[in-house]
Amino acid sequence: MLVLSRSMVVLFLLGALAASGAAWADIRQTGSGICHPPHSPYYERLKSFDVHATIEACLASDGRLPKGLTLLSDADTDSDIDNSVYQRSAFGHGWDDEDGNGWDTRAEVLIAQSLVPVRFATDRQRRVTHGRWVSPWTGQAITDASSLDADHVVPLAFAWKHGADQWTNEDRLRFANDPRNVVIVEASLNRSKGARDILEWLPPSGQCGYIARFVRVTKIYDLDIPASREQGYQSLLDRCRR
Repeated sequence: MLVLSRSMVVLFLLGALAASGAAWADIRQTGSGICHPPHSPYYERLKSFDVHATIEACLASDGRLPKGLTLLSDADTDSDIDNSVYQRSAFGHGWDDEDGNGWDTRAEVLIAQSLVPVRFATDRQRRVTHGRWVSPWTGQAITDASSLDADHVVPLAFAWKHGADQWTNEDRLRFANDPRNVVIVEASLNRSKGARDILEWLPPSGQCGYIARFVRVTKIYDLDIPASREQGYQSLLDRCRR
């Protein structure tokens, strides 16, 4: 059984990532088989655990999530975000139609990122139904828009925790609808990421592009990233430049 402090785990995983180039997340599995992702309320209390690269790997090793815990979605919070404070509505009620042309941000991004002209539902051509998109994080081609999410590269809950709670409503609305922070991906992939950053989750492929985009958005919006995480981000960027 591997016993590591939090700092030792982070250093170990950063080293492993640099050596292998594989995506990873700090998942802790107890001797009883329970898989604790970073948003588990017991995560920081664990003293003895095995480390898995992803929650999927932990579950595949006959592991299970703690009772009552589910994987985070983009609108959920991480373990350090107070649910009574953070709400998705702080960033606007759903996607915005800034230019008033009848297409909200999701539709605009679907249209912009489709490799062929998109098709619409019959409801005044406001809802995109079909096109051809290639997921930047898996390379898979998808034609059915209902299986896709417009994903925030820097999750809203993460941004809230790192400074967006001090922004104006207008700034949060702009952040949530900024095309630089929105990418079309498989819905399942978006849900597996949740509200985690690049030290806790990376996509199956296209990792360096994802890392660069994540860091770029945090800098554009001057998010308050702790020095220890900044160092981790820089280590990932340095690996990508080799």
